[in-house]
Amino acid sequence: MYAFTMNEFTFQLVADDTYAIMGYSGHAAEVEIPAMHGGKPVTVLFDNLFAGHTELEKITIPDSVTNLGEFLFDGCINLKHIDLPQSITAIWPYAFVRSGIEEIVLPDSMTTVAPFTFKDCKSLKKVICGAGLTKIGAYAFQGCDALTELQQGPNVEISPKAFAAK
Repeated sequence: MYAFTMNEFTFQLVADDTYAIMGYSGHAAEVEIPAMHGGKPVTVLFDNLFAGHTELEKITIPDSVTNLGEFLFDGCINLKHIDLPQSITAIWPYAFVRSGIEEIVLPDSMTTVAPFTFKDCKSLKKVICGAGLTKIGAYAFQGCDALTELQQGPNVEISPKAFAAK
């Protein structure tokens, strides 16, 4: 596995011969994730990639990305809205923890909302779950005090602790 730097991103080739973005050194309010690097698709935005980037207001994620890592947007308090591509199949725990997200639409390709995914998203008001969603994990919405609307299909298993405080 090799790591490469292009502009403000650091890339690493992963086992399936695609790239993960491992690091971000920029400070832009708007960021566009590249779909390709070295002729291969970018499929993973790795853990902590944008953690603490309070200047981040908008991010564009290409259809090549399938996985969003842990603590990806931790503390991105000015990131109010994000459009997730239909290619996303996994959002790892804590991906949006303490972010400023107010509304999010989860793509049909996702089957599970992992535990703690939106922990302490104090501004999160509305979540629309895609047709493929079957499970919402424990503490997925812990500390989401403003959450008033969760739209999901009839066969979604919601953990009794999905909204629990602890």
